[in-house]
Amino acid sequence: MKNKLFKKSFLFVVLATVLTACNTSEKKEIAAIETAPVIETFTISKEKLATELRIPAELTGFQQVDIYAKVSSFVKELKVDIGSQVKKGQLLLILEAPEISSQLAAAQSRQLSQKAIYTASKSTFDRLFETSKIEGTISKNDLEQAAARKNSDYAQYQASQAAYKEITIMKSYLVIRAPFDGIITARNVNLGTFVGSSGKGSEFPLFTLQQQNKLRLSVYVPEIYTGYLTVGDELIFNVKSINNETFHAKIARMSGALDSRLRSERVELDVLNTSKKLLPGMVAEVLLPLKSKDNNYVVPKSAVVTSSDGVYVFIVENNKMKRTAVQKGRELKNRVEIFGNIPENSILVKVASEEMKDGTAVK
Repeated sequence: MKNKLFKKSFLFVVLATVLTACNTSEKKEIAAIETAPVIETFTISKEKLATELRIPAELTGFQQVDIYAKVSSFVKELKVDIGSQVKKGQLLLILEAPEISSQLAAAQSRQLSQKAIYTASKSTFDRLFETSKIEGTISKNDLEQAAARKNSDYAQYQASQAAYKEITIMKSYLVIRAPFDGIITARNVNLGTFVGSSGKGSEFPLFTLQQQNKLRLSVYVPEIYTGYLTVGDELIFNVKSINNETFHAKIARMSGALDSRLRSERVELDVLNTSKKLLPGMVAEVLLPLKSKDNNYVVPKSAVVTSSDGVYVFIVENNKMKRTAVQKGRELKNRVEIFGNIPENSILVKVASEEMKDGTAVK
């Protein structure tokens, strides 16, 4: 009987001790939470962030070419000047090279001479061939020699034709015509100027021709923003020299690769310029609308800590701070996109700092 009473008393003492320890632990946790600093938090949510970016760009002629002389010669006639509007195929310049005319005459004479020689040898071969049809009249060796002479003369005749054609092409280079419709924006020669394909006469182009009724607007988009643009998107731009006026153009081409120096993608827009208000060489400012395609986490900038340890935020779980690594996206005023392993409806510390420690109790 005494043993039973002793066992019951012992169990009661143990149970009381355990309950007292639990109560003490809970009280300590409650006390720690109650004494923890009060920190402002918020519940994270997703949204589509829409921002705008202004980037400088340059206008150039849709087509532009520097026209040089193909052969060494002198300027004989100038048909256009700076500011002249020309059509495709229009005569711009006539050059003079007397030695080319002499070479052409000599080539023509050689061609006629070779043609006569070939005609004679062919006639000889044809007669011998017809005669050889009667057995025993013409030896096989004589017929073969006549055929070889005919073929040789024909090859010489073809070579003279090629030489004559080459000189004819060289002479055609003395007449220079416009390769497309445009405006002459530079002229570097006068009557009698020596020009050529090499040497002093080739230092500067004869003319610079630009197509200005249609322009190219070239803009380099930083790597982080290239995913927000596609071919066909309409953009707005303005030019400082033309006040209070905006222009519209659509993206026509994207390079599809990043410039190794600028870490940017070249994007080109086609700009109709029938009014001739815009000029090649003007610097423009392009407005890029950056609209997210997907919903992303957007938080106050103060919630993101950037330090030597990396970029992170503090998530509050069970009244304790948990440091979580993230990556930053676009920024808009006091907000920033973040990407990382963050559960939905997580509670984040609104004003975070490097002094905060992982696992710190918060109220």
